Amino acid sequence: MKQFRTNDLILKTTTTIIAFVILAFSIYLFLAGHNAPGGGFIGGLMTAAAIVLLYIAFGIGTMARVFKWSSTTLIAVGLLTAIATGIGSFLFKQPFLSHTFGHFHLPFVGDFELATAMLFDLGVYFTVIGVTMTIILTIADDQNEEKSELG
Repeated sequence: MKQFRTNDLILKTTTTIIAFVILAFSIYLFLAGHNAPGGGFIGGLMTAAAIVLLYIAFGIGTMARVFKWSSTTLIAVGLLTAIATGIGSFLFKQPFLSHTFGHFHLPFVGDFELATAMLFDLGVYFTVIGVTMTIILTIADDQNEEKSELG
C-alpha cells in the first residue's frame, strides 16, 4: 500500500501564524470579560483551540517539549485559584464569590483595575486549558497504543 505524504511546511507555517492570532484574541477575551462578553471560560476555550491546532500541525512530541508542566497540575492550580478566590470573600465577611475591585497605577500601562472576578476567571482559564491538554494527551496515547498493536 502506497503511503500519502503531505507538505508539512505549509501546515506548520500557517499554524504558527494562526495560533499566535488565536492566542492574542484569547488574552483579549480574558481581559475584556469583566466589562464585555468573554472571560476565563471562553478565553480558555480559545487557547485550547490554539493548542489543538498546534498538536495537529506539530505532533505530540513537540507539544510535550513546549508544555513542560503536567495538565493535572494545571487543573489543580486552576481549581484552587477559583476556590480560593471564592473563599477569600469570607475573610471580609461577604458571601461566597463576592466581587470587589481596586484601581492601581502600573508604569507604562497607566491606570489598571484588578478585580477578584479576574482571579476567578484566571482559575477557570487554567482549568479549561488543563482539561484540554488532558484530552489531547489521552487521545495521543490511544493512537500510539493502536499503532503499536497494528505495527
